Amino acid sequence: MSSAPWYLNADKPSLKHQRKWKSDPNYTKSWYDRGAKIYQADKYRKGACENCGAMTHNVKSCMERPRKIGAKWTNKYIAPDEKIETFELDYDGKRDRWNGFDPSTYTRVIEKYEAREEARKKYLKEQQLKKLAVKNSKQHREGGAIEDDEDDEDALKVDEAKVDESKQVDFAKVEKRVRTTGGGSTGTVRNLRIREDTAKYLLNLDVNSAYYDPKTRSMREDPLPDADPNEKFYEGDNKYRNSGQALEFKQMNIHAWEAFEKGHDVHMQAAPSQAELLYKNYKIIKEKLISKSKETILEKYGNAATEENISKELLLGQSERQVEYDRTGRIIQGQEEVIPRSKYEEDVYINNHTSVWGSWWKDHQWGYKCCKQTIRNSYCTSAAGIEAAEAAADLMKENMERKEAAQDMPVQAEEKRLASWGTDVSHDLVLDEKRLAEALKKEEKKMKEEKNERKRKYNVKYEDEVTAEDMEAYRLKRVHHDDPMKDFLH
Repeated sequence: MSSAPWYLNADKPSLKHQRKWKSDPNYTKSWYDRGAKIYQADKYRKGACENCGAMTHNVKSCMERPRKIGAKWTNKYIAPDEKIETFELDYDGKRDRWNGFDPSTYTRVIEKYEAREEARKKYLKEQQLKKLAVKNSKQHREGGAIEDDEDDEDALKVDEAKVDESKQVDFAKVEKRVRTTGGGSTGTVRNLRIREDTAKYLLNLDVNSAYYDPKTRSMREDPLPDADPNEKFYEGDNKYRNSGQALEFKQMNIHAWEAFEKGHDVHMQAAPSQAELLYKNYKIIKEKLISKSKETILEKYGNAATEENISKELLLGQSERQVEYDRTGRIIQGQEEVIPRSKYEEDVYINNHTSVWGSWWKDHQWGYKCCKQTIRNSYCTSAAGIEAAEAAADLMKENMERKEAAQDMPVQAEEKRLASWGTDVSHDLVLDEKRLAEALKKEEKKMKEEKNERKRKYNVKYEDEVTAEDMEAYRLKRVHHDDPMKDFLH
């Protein structure tokens, strides 16, 4: 601790280890002696600066004016040696920002600004005198008398306040100091709040009211939510964030982010004009798509808003009519309640039908009563269709009875003579051995071609005529998968 607490002895620190109490005699708070010289040489010395001749620095760090080439080393060109000092500063001395400051150097800055102000006043006075001379010459040419107006006298006075007042527009000026090497300069910063207005954090001093962030000067919520909206001028920052062009700018930012994520080279801060143009094109295309989809829906389903209004009985299921009934349910007083009709079209017959769909029921299926068809939107065949359907049903019933009767009777198997390939053959069939041998060779050749498709020629012609010898050769050469000796066949 730098000082003792208020409840202890305030003359000295309470704990010794918290502060260094012994001062080092080697520490000092003095500063370097600027511009001090110690020795002026008459001739050049070995190891001195090649530019100025001083022994305390080299040519790289020399700050003197460059020496003339070929000039002799005389007292005129040899610079004196600087005074070099070394200090050991204490903790406070190292951190003292004003240590070594020479107040006399600030007079140069004051003289500089005073000279600039005098020159400005002189220039303004000359301009006012020129304007007055032009005005006098103009009046002299017109033959009028020169009147001594108070405006002319005020114009000759160089008033700094009036000059500055003519330049002020809308808001007051706030001068901000900017550090520069030339002694500092001022920059004008506009203040966006008029000083006569009440600050937003002073509108409601309740601790539990709207939160105010002093760093960003923002108050999102309304500080006076219960006050009359016609009397208060500030309703929170959220009102400005959600009104005007703020919402459009926010949507533009979101569109730029989403477009960038999808691969488009769009950036709101890098290219704002491009992002705004793309957002406008996007809105135009989106409106066209919405209108197009709306038109297609209206063409397909129609517009219920343009049709006649539906009755209240159908919408609400009730009416204001009063009807009185007796114990048996008969109406004594009032009009009998009319059952509201459906919004769908009734008694509309299509495809030549004389009854609606669902007017006939059979075998768990709905149909048309006029033609007894169970297929919806089918064409009506009237009585002829009913007769044809009944005839078809009778014929199907007879066929089923005949089939059941045939299944009950045993079938006698006929003995047939089969050829070697499994087909019926006549009793006088005789195979030619020579043709059979040729058919066997032909079948072997065909099997070799099937094994190796690469050797098969491109233009291959097959004969469609098959003889009995060819069928016998195919049976003999065919591989039987159930034969245990099939692997030994060649």
